[in-house]
Amino acid sequence: QEALDILTHFAAWFYQWTGKFKKEEMARILDVETGGMLEIWANLYALRKERMYLDLMDRYYRPTLFDALLEGKDALTNEHANTTIPEVLGAARAWEVTGERKWRDIVEAYWKQAVTDRGYFCTGGQTMGEIWTPPGKQAARLGDKNQEHCTVYNMMRLADKLLQWTGDAAYADYWERNFINGVLAQQNRKTGQIAYFLPLNAGAVKNWGSPTEDFWCCHGTLVQAHAAYGSCAYYKTEKGLAVCQYIPTAATLEINGVRVIIEQKLLGQTECVTRPGAVAVQLRIRADRPVEFTLDLRVPWWAQSESSLSVNGGRAEQALQPGTFTGISRRWHDDTVELRLAKKLTACPMPDASDTVAFMDGPVVLAGLCADERILRGSIDRPDTMIAPDAEREWVFWRNGYRTVNLDHGFRLVPLNEITDEQYQVYFPIRGDC
Repeated sequence: QEALDILTHFAAWFYQWTGKFKKEEMARILDVETGGMLEIWANLYALRKERMYLDLMDRYYRPTLFDALLEGKDALTNEHANTTIPEVLGAARAWEVTGERKWRDIVEAYWKQAVTDRGYFCTGGQTMGEIWTPPGKQAARLGDKNQEHCTVYNMMRLADKLLQWTGDAAYADYWERNFINGVLAQQNRKTGQIAYFLPLNAGAVKNWGSPTEDFWCCHGTLVQAHAAYGSCAYYKTEKGLAVCQYIPTAATLEINGVRVIIEQKLLGQTECVTRPGAVAVQLRIRADRPVEFTLDLRVPWWAQSESSLSVNGGRAEQALQPGTFTGISRRWHDDTVELRLAKKLTACPMPDASDTVAFMDGPVVLAGLCADERILRGSIDRPDTMIAPDAEREWVFWRNGYRTVNLDHGFRLVPLNEITDEQYQVYFPIRGDC
């Protein structure tokens, strides 16, 4: 309550201050980075339902961005990305608390411009030096300042909003891509420190923050991003429960008046002779008493046709269509679901340079350990003509490394999110001769 009192007095000051400006003057103020102010006013309106907060939401409507989006104009190219993403998150919250259609139209137009029509790097990022790349023109924007960490996290938040509104698995796929190859790739596995940017140029090196000499905006985002993994794993639906992300987690919720506990873990598949070609997920569902509901499971975009699903050891015949949810409707009490998501090695072309590719092992971007740009030889449709599994087993653990083939001077590749201080290359020019 004390915190809310402080916040409402804070809002009263802003209401008085913004009341001094004409709309044109306020618009010029909003063209400088304003952060999440619109979202704050929307949250306060949800709590208090007072006219002052509606007025603040209207005052923080940024016409140079929002009107351009609604008119279908390119409002993003070469603009500062993380000025606009929090503003659109504010519009998303405004839609939720008011139901006023213009706010949702802004959000949907923004996603279309930022993601659908713009394209993105294999990691899911779309920026260079904190600004939006031109639509489908990422090749010339590879550098040492790709995907600012704040933009990665805030776009994941926006994807999560759209997932909640639509139930479209594509938004959960986008979240996963950025989580694995952005959030995890931009935290130092040894020190916990953050990388402001994720370089994608050849010979790249991650620049880590220090405990005492740096406090970037991304340090604040770090605290949010790494506390939010589980919050996007499960959602209640009209028919039951949806599992949206495959992260070791547990949740307790009530479905149809019954307490249900769901626990998720990833299986190591130690029985495999060679490196597993699948991600194996186990879900245990326990209910205080038998209860009927539908359990929806996301089938990721990268899942192959060999994927399978079982309930209590018996194979389920649900269709597993990549990029969708598949549902299991039954009476649940104490049951175990196992989902085997088959994966393969793929080459991911640069949007505007089809002969330049990154390699992905399922949803995981690989990085080559090399200090200068290297050219590979092989078929883009057959990544195994260019790289092969390497050092795949260590005691009881499977490892995810690869090595190049058909080169006089080869090198190794590892998941981008495992890189700390090594130099690396993500995108490789490909020559067709093997």
